[in-house]
Amino acid sequence: MGKGSKYAKVTARQGWLSVLPVLAVILLIRGYPLVVGLCESFTNWNGMNRNDFIGFKNYMNILKDPVFWDLLKNNIIFLLFIPIQLIVGIVVAVLFYDETPGWKFFRNVFYLPQIISSVVIGYLFSVFFSYRGPVNAVLKVFGFQSREWLGEKGSAIIIIILCLVWVNIGWQAMLGLGGMGSIPPSVFEAAKIDGAGYFKRLFKITIPMLGRTIEYSCVMSVIWVLTGLFPFIFSMTKGGPGYDTTTIDYMIYLKSFGSSSEMGYACALSVILLVIVTALTIIQMKLSDRANDWEE
Repeated sequence: MGKGSKYAKVTARQGWLSVLPVLAVILLIRGYPLVVGLCESFTNWNGMNRNDFIGFKNYMNILKDPVFWDLLKNNIIFLLFIPIQLIVGIVVAVLFYDETPGWKFFRNVFYLPQIISSVVIGYLFSVFFSYRGPVNAVLKVFGFQSREWLGEKGSAIIIIILCLVWVNIGWQAMLGLGGMGSIPPSVFEAAKIDGAGYFKRLFKITIPMLGRTIEYSCVMSVIWVLTGLFPFIFSMTKGGPGYDTTTIDYMIYLKSFGSSSEMGYACALSVILLVIVTALTIIQMKLSDRANDWEE
């Protein structure tokens, strides 16, 4: 017993030593910028020569600024695309699973946006919905007037949400298809024999049994919405009109590389965003665990 315990300790030590170089590189790449950003958030660093300690002034200025709350509101509005993405993606996944005619072709079509640059997709949407773009051309045929879809308050944020849904349907469908692969086919076959139609199988079998897949999708989508919309906003609206489509991550860019170059302020904004993302992720995971405990 003693020899086995000693051997286990030696093996564990060797395992840690073997992964230590990788952990050191990860900490250097991920940890160093985080620590530097946190430290600089307490200064008035402008990216050049100013770097004076000012305490919590940046944080106080952010929380007092009405613009920050507008940015947070925009991020919350963009989160509305997640339920749409989930529903449409799962429906598409079920169609793929049932091997609907042409499913292999459409599987590639739906997943195509995932391998195209986000900036390119954003630019294509901006052209498509421009004043002289195809959308207005079609509307004029039916007697409607041309509009600046991405230049008007309200419509701009809706177009970006449509873009996000289109981009992520393929990812959601592939995720759902992978989850459905773990469900025994006999379950669906028995449901068909019992006369369960498409929608009954969808809501009574597929969605309940894809619980873990849906949880993972929600967590990853929330993180992506809060931190990954920059290329779309940059290529489509530049945050306009006004701050109507500006998100927190885009404001970090503006403060860092804009005319004012408020690096310290941008670092403080980044820390606040990190806290928001971490808090939402923990809340989602806690709710997920409680739901699973309740089901059990």
